Amino acid sequence: MILETDRLLLREMQISDLDALLLVLGDAESMRYYPKPFDREMVQKWIDRHRHNYAQHGVGLWAMVLKATGEVIGDCGLVWQEVEGHQELEIGYHVRRDQQMQGYATEAASACQNYAFNVLGCCVGVAHRRHRVISLIRPENIPSRRVAEKNGLKIVQETLWRDIPHYIYAVQR
Repeated sequence: MILETDRLLLREMQISDLDALLLVLGDAESMRYYPKPFDREMVQKWIDRHRHNYAQHGVGLWAMVLKATGEVIGDCGLVWQEVEGHQELEIGYHVRRDQQMQGYATEAASACQNYAFNVLGCCVGVAHRRHRVISLIRPENIPSRRVAEKNGLKIVQETLWRDIPHYIYAVQR
């Protein structure tokens, strides 16, 4: 386990999470702000990528588990992203459609933000840009924007990220 909140556990993804994560990442409605929903192979690569990130960087998206049931309902965590030539620590999250609008993304993202600043030290002693965490969010993705705003992130600029317009939401240490 990496983090615990009132209702959630965040832990490293495991191969056995594939079917549960496919329900999230393979859902066309939940993934409407992505180029396309994931198929089984894409979810497998997603898990592999984040397992590599854990080993390489100590962070990644973690499986979001309901404490009450032990059920994986999504993912949330911290990922290093290259944005306009700079490495930025991003808070990312995905929640299964039937579990959305219950505050799980906000709760998990808040825990990740606290982890970035209080456990990782959010890059103390390096360039000022890295004394912050960000979320890259498409302008039309109102639910994700609300999650970021509830956790104190504000739009600092608009950018083309992976050739798609995104807002960079950020909060300083």
